[in-house]
Amino acid sequence: MASNDSEHARRPLIGLPTYSEPTRFGVWDVESAVLPRGYVDMTDAAGGIPVLLPPTGTARPELLERLDGLVLTGGADIDPARYGAERDPATGGTRPDRDEFEFGLFALARDAGMPVLAVCRGLQLVNVALGGTLLQHLPDVLGHTEHAHTPGAFGVTTVRTTPGSRVAEIAGARIHAHCHHHQAIDTLAPGLLATAHAQDGTVEAVETGSGPFLLGVQWHPEANATDHGLMRALVEQAALYGEARTATAERKRDR
Repeated sequence: MASNDSEHARRPLIGLPTYSEPTRFGVWDVESAVLPRGYVDMTDAAGGIPVLLPPTGTARPELLERLDGLVLTGGADIDPARYGAERDPATGGTRPDRDEFEFGLFALARDAGMPVLAVCRGLQLVNVALGGTLLQHLPDVLGHTEHAHTPGAFGVTTVRTTPGSRVAEIAGARIHAHCHHHQAIDTLAPGLLATAHAQDGTVEAVETGSGPFLLGVQWHPEANATDHGLMRALVEQAALYGEARTATAERKRDR
């Protein structure tokens, strides 16, 4: 595949779901659609065009027709009702608008065969959407708060990947991962493979053994300027997906 930085190459469009949050800037204190800048910079550096997607209710197929790849971004806890669980007191800050939009967005992406990279909450969403469950508060299970770290800051967790896995091929055998989460995968969804773990056994990456590119990581590659291999892999797959879609559309027009 030609470089995405080539003069004539078409950069793939990468969808990045945003949060609806109270935001202060300048003289304003208003509800805004926001996303940490790291996602935008990582997408651009990897050769993609970042497209910010606000949570606007039901995801529509027309949106997917304009994208080449999708990143399910981090953020608030998923509503436990999505996986048939009672809410733990430690589960808080759920965002029903994000859940509705992003579960629908992921379903459409899977139906279309679109490549997907899932980050932190995104990994948890993928697991729930495909039939898995979550641990609602890791400290209750593990007896430590290593993964949550200081509020508003990332900690570094040592992660080991499974030899021969896609994540190992992209990121290596051992990763110093930037983490900030208090939930994690409990029951792994059918069709997913757990391909990276923290030292305490927490699942840190999942992927599929076949089919369209689907890779989820519990850590935050956008928080580390040297950890953009995952995004480059997504952009490469998105470029191939976009080329194949264009070729199919041209064949239909020529009939």
